[in-house]
Amino acid sequence: MIIQTAFSAPSLWSSCSAYRFNLNPLLFSKTRRRAPWHLTLLSSRLFAVAASANGTFTSPEIAKSFDFASEERIYNWWDSQGYFKPNFDRGGDPFVISMPPPNVTGSLHMGHAMFVTLEDIMVRYNRMKGRPTLWIPGTDHAGIATQLVVERMLASEGIKRVELSRDDFTKRVWEWKEKYGGTITNQIKRLGASCDWSREHFTLDEQLSRAVIEAFVRLHDKGLIYQGSYMVNWSPSLQTAVSDLEVEYHEETGTLYYMKYRVAGGSSSDYLTIATTRPETLFGDVAVAVHPKDGRYSKYIGKMAIVPMTYGRHVPIIADKLVDKDFGTGVLKISPGHDHNDYNLAKKLGLPILNVMNKDGTLNNVAGLYCGLDRFEARNQLWLDLEDTGLAVKKEPHTLRVPRSQRGGEVIEPLVSKQWFVTMEPLADKALQAVEKGDIKIIPERFEKIYNHWLSNIKDWCISRQLWWGHRIPVWYIEGKDNEEEYIVARSVDEALKKAHEKYGKAVKIYQDPDVLDTWFSSALWPFSTLGWPDVSSEDFKQFYPTTMLETGHDILFFWVARMVMMGIEFTGRVPFSYVYLHGLIRDSQGRKMSKTLGNVIDPLDTIKEFGTDALRFTLALGTAGQDLNLSTERLTSNKAFTNKLWNAGKFILQNLPSQDEASVWENIHSFQFDTEESLLVLPLSESWVISKLHLLVDAVTVSYDKFFFGDVGRETYDFFWSDFADWYIEASKARLYNSSGDSEACVAQAVLLYVFQNILKILHPFMPFVTEELWQALPNRKEALMVSSWPQASLPRDSNSIKKFENLQALTRSIRNARAEYSVEPAKRISGSIVANEEVIQYISQEKVVLALLSRLDLQNVHFTNSPPGNAEQSVHLVAGEGLEAYLPLADMVDVTAEVDRLTKRLSKMQTEYEGFSTRLSSQNFVEKAPKDVVNGVREKAAEVEEKINLTKNRLAFLKSTVLVSE
Repeated sequence: MIIQTAFSAPSLWSSCSAYRFNLNPLLFSKTRRRAPWHLTLLSSRLFAVAASANGTFTSPEIAKSFDFASEERIYNWWDSQGYFKPNFDRGGDPFVISMPPPNVTGSLHMGHAMFVTLEDIMVRYNRMKGRPTLWIPGTDHAGIATQLVVERMLASEGIKRVELSRDDFTKRVWEWKEKYGGTITNQIKRLGASCDWSREHFTLDEQLSRAVIEAFVRLHDKGLIYQGSYMVNWSPSLQTAVSDLEVEYHEETGTLYYMKYRVAGGSSSDYLTIATTRPETLFGDVAVAVHPKDGRYSKYIGKMAIVPMTYGRHVPIIADKLVDKDFGTGVLKISPGHDHNDYNLAKKLGLPILNVMNKDGTLNNVAGLYCGLDRFEARNQLWLDLEDTGLAVKKEPHTLRVPRSQRGGEVIEPLVSKQWFVTMEPLADKALQAVEKGDIKIIPERFEKIYNHWLSNIKDWCISRQLWWGHRIPVWYIEGKDNEEEYIVARSVDEALKKAHEKYGKAVKIYQDPDVLDTWFSSALWPFSTLGWPDVSSEDFKQFYPTTMLETGHDILFFWVARMVMMGIEFTGRVPFSYVYLHGLIRDSQGRKMSKTLGNVIDPLDTIKEFGTDALRFTLALGTAGQDLNLSTERLTSNKAFTNKLWNAGKFILQNLPSQDEASVWENIHSFQFDTEESLLVLPLSESWVISKLHLLVDAVTVSYDKFFFGDVGRETYDFFWSDFADWYIEASKARLYNSSGDSEACVAQAVLLYVFQNILKILHPFMPFVTEELWQALPNRKEALMVSSWPQASLPRDSNSIKKFENLQALTRSIRNARAEYSVEPAKRISGSIVANEEVIQYISQEKVVLALLSRLDLQNVHFTNSPPGNAEQSVHLVAGEGLEAYLPLADMVDVTAEVDRLTKRLSKMQTEYEGFSTRLSSQNFVEKAPKDVVNGVREKAAEVEEKINLTKNRLAFLKSTVLVSE
């Protein structure tokens, strides 16, 4: 049985007639199909005009590629339409997310680009799902960073901060903030952040400042805030305590100094050699410790050691199992005023705390002759003096972890200082329970262990900073009274004065604590202070708290996220958010952390100029939660190509749609519905396949969006669009548009192209908002913006049989394409072919004859379908596309047999010569035994490879020669 058929799908065409086709004969004439790019030349211009009517959008019919310069126009249009504000029209639970407030001093970096991308994806997706969506933006006053910037600015004017009054200085900071503080905000907008800018906040806003004072007062009234002298990280340059997060440890080459501590009452040979990296702290030594089981020093335990250069000051020699016997000499000097570990040990053992350093990093009078010297200057001078007195043993290079200020880069000094602290343990217990009970879900889950570890081992929080910029601590002291015992906590100076009058009389004078609160204190209140707290009756607080999601980098899980959880529960009685999504760091293509030192920093704004915002966002979003992402130019280039592919697909679709004024044609296109099984069954195979695959994609990506698996969404959508839609269906649709035998065939292709493409745009919009909105607006009959359109409906039908059948068609096409490539058939050349299969397969493959011919470059008039091999099988290339599906391609159509025999004969001779060379080397015992093993193995592998090629070439020659003989 031989079947030679053109398009025949009676069920489809009968169903098309049911759609009351009344097609424009000129639009769908045969002439039009022979000149496909004239399909809708007029209509494409109409589309372009419609899309650009308001001056915001550009159609693919006008622009060769998507213009990145239009991104800002599109963004401003969204904002002007009010799309960023929460909309309650469709009901549903609000989706609320608070932006991690970047420092007001900041400039956009890849960390910002990462959080903006991920949060905007969440916001845009939930907005399209119909939920009232609120993304709260804002910036942080960044106490230390901002003060440092302004001090440097003043220094350039020849002014020192201390030469100004506090009020004058803060006035200058506010001036700086008004002038430069919006830089980071504008850059974040450039990334497409669809925040509600009408609700933008700054941590020093009046509302947020009121919340900060209220939080302090309530915690103090509850006995959770206290004042005391404890070990902190001290910045000598800024002369303030800094948080652990603002201290960065660097591996640096330093020096290990060995020196003698004589044993009191002993001979000249009785001394302990101590190794230290900071000899200048010896003036603060209160003990010398050894391990209790260290036999070298057991005889000295309980005796006294003489601290060098201190005029004979004695300290006890003690035993403690925390001493590392293997570090240095196994003897540890205990300087609790200048080392965190020593401080904890002294607290445990009841040893005194001795401070030898001033706030500016110079030594104080405890250091005797060294008083007034800078700490590093004192170190050098002390070592010279130790050498002169014979107490210096040696010094040697040593790699150590140096704590440096994240802001100024100076070495941080562990120092005991009087500060304000929050008692954390009772707050931490509730935060631990919130995650344990599932009230908060951390993504990825593995970070729960880190969260639990930190909160289970929490220390009290130092919340005071010795700065002028920030939230002034709401504490007032009484003039003439001990400020550690007599102070007033109040919400304002008037309230403080009233309390003072009541307690001390009308003549009393008060003054405010000069310190400000740690920046993290105000940001810990961010999810609810931005919604109106402490006014719990405010509409925003009632509607939008608790928030839904907190997204940020995993490196501030403790410093910010955990503190927000603790404060949220403490002040509102509820967790501040239901989910915590933690992203990783952005690294360079080699996996290295980006730094100016390495010269590998990638600027997001430069990236946007070269590759576009959409390509950058898509690249960043393909990562996995909690894992670092390597960013490379290759990835950005690839995703820029993806943007162009979308644009070109839009161009193709627009060029193959009727003009908007052809109402009857559009009525027929819009009459196609794809939401029932019956609607898929009447479609041709290609159309049924692509819609089934689309519906599968919608279901898969919706689940992934809901689970926050954004990398999966991106990869699945990329694969569907590029492979299934662009590479297969768009190409297959040309058979309907250009080569079909009826207008109804073009109609179904147009309907499917439009349906699939607009759903692809919806799915991709959260990732790539700009190019998708531009393309959406270029499509006909757009009545709303893409960003506020409805999310594609899930659980729509799919025809698994169509998927399997089209996969067979794909396999057949690939086989033919591969054969053409193997035989170097010119791309434009059409060849004959016989498709062999059983009757069922032939039935559906033959109905797609035009598609097969188009995709495989077969001669449409010479494609035959049969259930047995053709008569010229011996002179054909035999292809097995799958079980029960084969193809025979006449060799004469594909290659000049005589010329190919000559070419392969010459190639075979060359390969045999090459093989003989390898064989000669391998047959040489001298070579095999004396040459390096990897060299010998390399020759063997090459010989085997050439041998395999020789066999394949011989087989192919034999086949070609037999073909020549048969034809003769």
